[in-house]
Amino acid sequence: MSEEIKSLNFIEQIIEDDLANGLSNDKLHFRFPPEPNGYLHIGHAAAICLNFGLGQRYNVPVNLRFDDTNPAKEEQEYVDAIKKDVAWLGFDWANECYSSDYFQQLYDWAILLIKKGAAYVDGLSSEEMAEQKGTHSEPGVESPYRNKSVEDNLALFEQMKNGDFDEGTYALRAKIDMTSPNMLMRDPIMYRILKKDHHRTGSDWCIYPMYDWTHGESDYLEEISHSFCTLEFKPHRELYDWFLDQVYDSANIRPKQREFARRNLSYTIMSKRKLLRLVEDKVVTGWDDPRMPTISGLRRRGYTAASIRKFSEVSGISKRDSVTDVSLLEFCIREDLNKTATRVMGVIDPVKLVITNYHDDKEEFLIADNNPEDSTSGSHEVPFSKELYIEREDFKEDAGNKYFRLTLGKEVRLKNAYIIKGESVVKDANGTITEIHCTADLDSRSGSGTEASTRRVKGTLHWVSIKHAVKAEIRVYDRLFLDEAPDSHKDSDFMQYINPKSLEVIKTAFVEPFLATATVGTEFQFQRLGYFNIDTDSTANNLVFNKTVGLKDSWAKQKPKTEDKPVQNKPQQQQAQKNPISEIKKLGKKYANLSGPKLDAAKTKILKYAEEVSYEDLEPLFETPAKKVGIRIATVITLGILLKKGQERTDAINTFIESAKEDSHEMMVEEVKAL
Repeated sequence: MSEEIKSLNFIEQIIEDDLANGLSNDKLHFRFPPEPNGYLHIGHAAAICLNFGLGQRYNVPVNLRFDDTNPAKEEQEYVDAIKKDVAWLGFDWANECYSSDYFQQLYDWAILLIKKGAAYVDGLSSEEMAEQKGTHSEPGVESPYRNKSVEDNLALFEQMKNGDFDEGTYALRAKIDMTSPNMLMRDPIMYRILKKDHHRTGSDWCIYPMYDWTHGESDYLEEISHSFCTLEFKPHRELYDWFLDQVYDSANIRPKQREFARRNLSYTIMSKRKLLRLVEDKVVTGWDDPRMPTISGLRRRGYTAASIRKFSEVSGISKRDSVTDVSLLEFCIREDLNKTATRVMGVIDPVKLVITNYHDDKEEFLIADNNPEDSTSGSHEVPFSKELYIEREDFKEDAGNKYFRLTLGKEVRLKNAYIIKGESVVKDANGTITEIHCTADLDSRSGSGTEASTRRVKGTLHWVSIKHAVKAEIRVYDRLFLDEAPDSHKDSDFMQYINPKSLEVIKTAFVEPFLATATVGTEFQFQRLGYFNIDTDSTANNLVFNKTVGLKDSWAKQKPKTEDKPVQNKPQQQQAQKNPISEIKKLGKKYANLSGPKLDAAKTKILKYAEEVSYEDLEPLFETPAKKVGIRIATVITLGILLKKGQERTDAINTFIESAKEDSHEMMVEEVKAL
């Protein structure tokens, strides 16, 4: 078996097996079939990336089909939002289809089933139907309407279509098997009466087909070869096939339904019904609130399409439901923005800093690189003057030896500017520091080439010039829920776990003037603070920034206080916090034997854990025996992150790198070169 075949996920393997068994590649055809009753979320992104990714892999068409069979919940707003989201993710659909396109054909086929004796009109109420269906341990009981004549059923169905009956009085049911162990096969409903206008067909219909009847038949009409659904539809597969059996012509492509696990995310809910409740109860401002897991919310917060596609790739496709740690999604956006976001300076909690030996009227325009990760990104000018804003937390009047920011009598560097020393402070009547006075080494300007400019100090601070600063509103977001699985508690409402501090609005921030003309959606790295983007609420007179994500995962080190959430017995034990260095070793053990997407996924996870590792954690792995090459490769990858974050090259590091250079393993050679 080739390396490529080894790396196939089980969905791709199904397709490869079908091709090997005679299915022609030009017969492959996929679809993404959302119901337009809400906005798409990160879980849907997995299905989008799967189906459209398969289309790209095999160079075959993918349909975007709206399952619009319930006019009571569907709106054109949702259709438009879904199309925008799929296109924004970077995918093009071959055909834009709607289940409503097939209403007449579905109705004609329903007539055919009635004539075959495979469907009947039932006058039982929904409560009576539920009772006569039986249970998983007891067979169902046939409806008294089940054996009416074909003529009677055709007449009743015609009356249903004509609007002669009220909602809930009659339904068309498939005649299958009331004793089937699969409850879905016990004469399921095919049509119900709904006297509501449809967003596309208006008042043309007052009966609407059910999902199970519509799904497979729509796949069949569109010549879909593989219909991929999430695991909750696995019991529906038998019914999917039964409905196809009633209309299938062997001259046509017969669709195949297969299932994969849905994407669940920690500290998040995925139910559209529950997301709608958040919107309706005004817990959030709308479907695109940056705290929502919707694609539109993530986009507004500053997530990129590339980061969501990467998240879907590294999370993989599974046969079993599981929960993906939200920190993996955050890692993916950090990795993407690190490569693309322009570096700028902004101060969120400002305190005034005065450089006493700098001329009152002097101004300089210093050069700042836009992105050190991209040599083609260029640079921009940053104005500098006597009076600056710095972060209040970047100064302590009295500090210990391990405090490397500004304090009295110690030096730090101002980013792209001078080395300064704290001299004195000015306080108000309450003892709050209102000004910090310092002196600058005026020969130490960054990039000036002087000997003083090469002096090393332990701390570097960001700043903005007061006379040039632009006031801005900063919205800092935290996770919307305090609980890892907020909707998993049977005895409590998920709303009890809302994080009351999920949004902090700061209206007194200042940013450098380079940002004054930034456009909506543009992403930036505020140096030392995190990644931010311009919100849709922003105007020329009021810049509004959303914090997309911090520079590192700070949540993992936090433990929510007991009083922040209800005290109760949890249905399942919380997962223990994973030890980053242990996880790196575990991934390293198999690393040298991986290839393709599995190798990429493992490396992404190692890079994620590496962000949380200290040099003291990593150094013991330098002694890993040469025969454990996978762990040594993982160690090199982790070391690369530490070096990028400013770790000095110790003798131990240099010795380890030299020993790694002697390894002939191809992956090791590649990773060492990267150092």
